[in-house]
Amino acid sequence: MTRTADLLITDARIDPEASGAEPIERMAVADGRILALGEDASACAGPETRVVEMGGRAVLPGFADGHAHHLLAGQSDLFELQVSSSAGLDEVLEAVAAHAAGLGAGEWIVGGSWGSGLLEQLSAPEALARFDAACAGRPAMLRDDSKHNRWANSAALAAAGITASSPDPEGGEILRDVTGKPTGVLIEAAGLSVEEALIRQRPMTTEQTARAAARGIEILHSYGITAFQDAGASLPMLEALHHLDQAGRLEAWVVTSMLANDVIFGADPVGEGIIRHREQHRSRRHRPDFIKIFLDGVPPTRSAAFLEPYLPDELHGCDHRGHTTMDGDQLRSWLFSTAEQGISAKIHCTGDASVRTVLDVVEEVRRAGHAAPRYQIAHGQFVHPDDVPRFAALDVVADISPMLWFPGVIVDAVAAVLPSGATDRMQPNRELLEAGALLAAGSDWPVAESPNPWEAVYGLVTRKDPSGQRAGTLCPDQAITLAQAMAACTAGPVEAMGLGEETGRLRPGLSADFIVLAQSPYDVDVEELPTFVAEETWFAGEPVHVR
Repeated sequence: MTRTADLLITDARIDPEASGAEPIERMAVADGRILALGEDASACAGPETRVVEMGGRAVLPGFADGHAHHLLAGQSDLFELQVSSSAGLDEVLEAVAAHAAGLGAGEWIVGGSWGSGLLEQLSAPEALARFDAACAGRPAMLRDDSKHNRWANSAALAAAGITASSPDPEGGEILRDVTGKPTGVLIEAAGLSVEEALIRQRPMTTEQTARAAARGIEILHSYGITAFQDAGASLPMLEALHHLDQAGRLEAWVVTSMLANDVIFGADPVGEGIIRHREQHRSRRHRPDFIKIFLDGVPPTRSAAFLEPYLPDELHGCDHRGHTTMDGDQLRSWLFSTAEQGISAKIHCTGDASVRTVLDVVEEVRRAGHAAPRYQIAHGQFVHPDDVPRFAALDVVADISPMLWFPGVIVDAVAAVLPSGATDRMQPNRELLEAGALLAAGSDWPVAESPNPWEAVYGLVTRKDPSGQRAGTLCPDQAITLAQAMAACTAGPVEAMGLGEETGRLRPGLSADFIVLAQSPYDVDVEELPTFVAEETWFAGEPVHVR
């Protein structure tokens, strides 16, 4: 017998694969799952079926974000100061002063993002004095546009115990003036002690954390995103997501990447300490299936690991190539031990040397017979040509970050520290696709100021800045087609996360997760894509966002 639908979508232009194929007009849904498409859907209607007419609008699968920090974004939106990464120093300090005026004495000022291009200005001694004045005695910490580096004022440095005699921590650097006094700029792991001081002095309850997580998901819904992978999960995040799902309030498919090491967030526990808790926080819609390894830093601070040296500077000399946070043996230990537990890995690599290190170790893991774990190289702005075909050969996902390489402040900051021509192959997406690799786009929001997938699609197709603020293109020979870009923002991340049996396409048996658009992206000029918006977002057959 034909099952009766709870919901029947009619008068729609349904594109089941987001591929530009011939659209279908009807879709039947029951218990949040797709029953049938096309003419078969009509047979599922009964007297109690709710019929929703779409008025000829386009219906596509919900977007998936393969690399987001939803809790960090939710906290920022609810509780923190937000500054554009394109703001100058004066603008940043004006925003800090205005924010401080609304806080009580002693309350922390937390937020960001200051642009990587401000690094030299923030390192000047007079900048710290101006920062202190703007905060009026309150401790303050601002994260940069990569979220890897911090600018802390004198009160926050004191709370963290950072003084002129403090040594640089492993994997980090305290920038100092000519007298040795900290300037407040903390590179990579040097910022951990400030993050830890913040957590001690301003702890959040599980309900507050859940509220921030829910707010992050609400914002993702507004962009049509119904599934995502959080790229840096702490134990409080696992607790919050479990809390939301048990309360029937988790309206997205969420895969979390538990922090194996932590050079920037101040999370505790990490590694085996958090892995021990993963099963008790697994729920129907939350899957703690990955670890997250930070294998290097970011190019603007010369902490990404490259095969060829950076441009020389006074601090690092002529043959500085960055470094990895762990050597091959340590990475090997992590990937083998987690593979034996059925845990996959997302590995942060922004330099081509760290990418090669991962591929070398994964090759050993695969050779040892571990075929099931998923491995994602996150960001991968730089991949040596010899390593491109190894992604497909080793079943390694290219977790690409199109929101971070448009012509703009981050690319400028990267180009300033690398030899001429080094950025000519940034994000070699076409080469990876042609070699058979799976592309899974992620926003890295709130490192990217918005998780808007239409900006990602536009940039993947045109290699231009979707905001129109920067002229030119970045490596235009690496452009891909619209259909390939749409797959990289829908089915690609879903497959990379291990959610292919749940969502990612509009097929019978899968979750009814979809977006409603005024028109199909295949019916307009590509230059119109940055203006696209989700008129409606549906998750499990229910609307979760209406414009």
